[in-house]
Parts: sequence; structure tokens; C-alpha cells
Amino acid sequence: MDVVLPCLNEAEALPWVLTRMPEGFRPLVVDNASTDGSARVAAGHGARVVPAPDRGFGAACHAGILAAETEVVCVMDADASLDPGELPGLAAALGDLESGGTPGLVLGRRRPSGPGAWPPHARLGNAVLARSLNRRAGTRLHDLGPMRAARREGLLALGLADRRFGYPLEMVLRAAAAGWRIAETDVAYLPRTGTSKVTGTLGGTVRAVRDMRRVLAEVAP
Repeated sequence: MDVVLPCLNEAEALPWVLTRMPEGFRPLVVDNASTDGSARVAAGHGARVVPAPDRGFGAACHAGILAAETEVVCVMDADASLDPGELPGLAAALGDLESGGTPGLVLGRRRPSGPGAWPPHARLGNAVLARSLNRRAGTRLHDLGPMRAARREGLLALGLADRRFGYPLEMVLRAAAAGWRIAETDVAYLPRTGTSKVTGTLGGTVRAVRDMRRVLAEVAP
């Protein structure tokens, strides 16, 4: 199963992430124009490196999903805040969710583990967006978590257009509108390695929330 890892300057975190990849899960590190040698580190640890020169979280995710070759794909951050050892649980939850034949999307609901794993400003922004999403899409999610599992062809068929931080929210909105079953399962959320582009700073959180609010306004329920 291919695992898409959007990556912008994560050379320090990648060794831990890639050495914990479970058997049967193949990492695709999507290098989003890193300047710290992330692509070299990823290749040195046996990962397939996918270039995504146009900056943006959604741009990196889209490039990775296009490059993936397995029927089911996972997506997760490359910053060591999420343990790849959780991926088999997500894949199993997807199988259970789709047992009736309806397409599914499983999100990892983050449970903070360790000091500083989820700063208060980031947790608040996530909670506000989750409530807005639930009202709009009829979902019952607690978290717009970045660890996910779904079928590759289904994701591509959703026609996701956002290439910035609104991509994860658009995925859920369009999946809900298409009648997919959507669920979440608990995953540990660890203090990330290095400085976060989103949750680590107030400015990054504000930019992410702004992108997601734009998607909420633009994507029909």
C-alpha cells in the first residue's frame, strides 16, 4: 500500500518516519521544493521520491496520489508527529467501513501524546473548523487529521482543486457530497521534529484556517 508523505524541509524527521514504516506499506516522499536535502535523505532510506516543485500542501498531496500505484493509499505528515505504525489500523478501519460497498474515507483522530504535541491555538482552530464542517456536510468528526486512508481512484474522481492548506477539508467535503462513508479512528499525536509550518506558529495556523474557510465557502455541501 502506498503512503503519500508531503514533505517540505523534513530531513531531520524523515529517518524516524521511514524506519517505522510497517511491512507492506511503501513510502512516497513528495518533495515540495525542499532546500535541506530531504529528497536525498528519503532516497537514502529506501523511499520513492516524487518531485512537487509547486509549493503547497495540497499540491504535494495531489502529486503523491497521482504517482501512487496501489488501489488504496494513505496520506500522512512527514514531520514525525504521526507514527507510521498506526497505518495498518487505518487500513483495517477502511476495510470495515467499506464492507457494505460504499466508498469510504478514514481519518486519524489525533490524541496528543507528550508536551507540546498540539498547541492550544492549533487545537482551537481545528475544533472550530470541525464544527463548521459537521454542520455543512452532516459528518460527526472531531478532527481534520492529516493521517488518512482511501481508495486512490475515488480520491482522484473527487476532483479536488485546492492546492494549499484547504486540501484536507475539501477532501472531506467532496467525499461527503459524493455519499462516501466517513469515519475516524484514534491515533497518537507526538511532538513533531523541527518547526511546524502550520501548528508551530500562530501565523501558520491563521493561514491554514483562512484557506479552509475559503474552501468551506466555495465547495457546495
